[in-house]
Amino acid sequence: MAKRLFVKTYGCQMNVYDSARMADVLAPLGYGPADHAEEADMVILNTCHIREKAAEKVFSELGRLRKIKTARAEAGQRMILAVAGCVAQAEGEEILRRAPFVDIVLGPQTYHRLPEMVAQAARAGGAVLDTEFPAEPKFDFLPEPLAQGSSAFLSVQEGCDKFCTFCVVPYTRGAEYSRPATAILAEAAKLAQGGVREITLLGQNVNGWHGDEGWGLGRLIRALAEVPGVERLRYTTSHPRDMDDELIRAHAELPQLMPFLHLPVQSGSDRILAAMNRGHDRDTYLRLVDRLKSVCPDLALSSDFIVGFPGESDADFEASMDLIRQVGFVQTYSFKYSPRPGTPAAAMDQQVPEPVKDERLAQVQALLMEQTTRFNHSCVGREMRVLLDRPGRHAGQLLGRSPYMQPVHVKAAAHLIGTVVNLRITKVHPNSLEAIPA
Repeated sequence: MAKRLFVKTYGCQMNVYDSARMADVLAPLGYGPADHAEEADMVILNTCHIREKAAEKVFSELGRLRKIKTARAEAGQRMILAVAGCVAQAEGEEILRRAPFVDIVLGPQTYHRLPEMVAQAARAGGAVLDTEFPAEPKFDFLPEPLAQGSSAFLSVQEGCDKFCTFCVVPYTRGAEYSRPATAILAEAAKLAQGGVREITLLGQNVNGWHGDEGWGLGRLIRALAEVPGVERLRYTTSHPRDMDDELIRAHAELPQLMPFLHLPVQSGSDRILAAMNRGHDRDTYLRLVDRLKSVCPDLALSSDFIVGFPGESDADFEASMDLIRQVGFVQTYSFKYSPRPGTPAAAMDQQVPEPVKDERLAQVQALLMEQTTRFNHSCVGREMRVLLDRPGRHAGQLLGRSPYMQPVHVKAAAHLIGTVVNLRITKVHPNSLEAIPA
């Protein structure tokens, strides 16, 4: 009898990719997908430790799952409960102390060993904790990916050596590791053969990827653009320090590379950037943006901003607002600073009061909304290549993504799902664009 697996994913696209690969690893054991935890024989919480109260959200969810697990046990059905990801890496022993009903706790570098952990948990009847950083890359032990739909994530790089003072990633994901180009190209070819037309390359510092062949990310993207069936390429999350000439030229020369780049800056203040240990200043970032837009005039940018970093003054915050206006970001991910235990920023003086953070966050998000709305309206009348990837909400309607990641809906035949088509944008809705065939 087939077993069912439910995975709840928190956080970034890297975790989305990891969740899919955990499902791939468990498929040979007979696990198929479940829509709800209540019907699952195994539940995995794939956690994120970036934001405030991340661990408490996990413990709250574990409390709910404990009731489900108990009810299934009373009905004679076992449910294996696992916690994976960055919270597991950072607080594995605490999870088992506070939630002894959890069967498996595993870090983000160990999920290729899940089958052994499942067998060990069943055999020993006790909890399994595996949060070591293994010497062997997990990618060497994973099955071939399964294409699901017309777009896919492809992890090319993991870990971080930058050590921004606010960030836990170097401690939970480990040192930077780049997958071999041959493995990446083989995975991309397999995905394309399965119908994937758009691939998003993933990494904590994705443009820090480097191959044994002496390649950088720009050269890798050129090779991926030659894979039959791959029509669109993206990458995230990039770091300004790793944006080299070769990658900038790729934006100028490769039509497969979408003209939308997520380039986190975090602050517009040189003083705060230095305190964050970002390794660049405001002027360096702006000059990089100018170079990118000079070679790719259609390029649009998104970014990350942290408001209320320790010591952030009104002038520092206004510098961030000014940077947002100057660059004209069409999207940003903005957050209130929250101290992460063990990071240098958590021990800094001059922590900003929460009401001040709230007000600053509201101002950033209001400005962003203005710029996003302005950009969306500027798209009306433009022709765009849109990847149609699923049915729309209404009969005869398909939904896709523009080069700038905007949802676009159009009246079109169902056989066009999975294809890239030319559309003319005709109307802006609050959360999407409307189009007609060009």
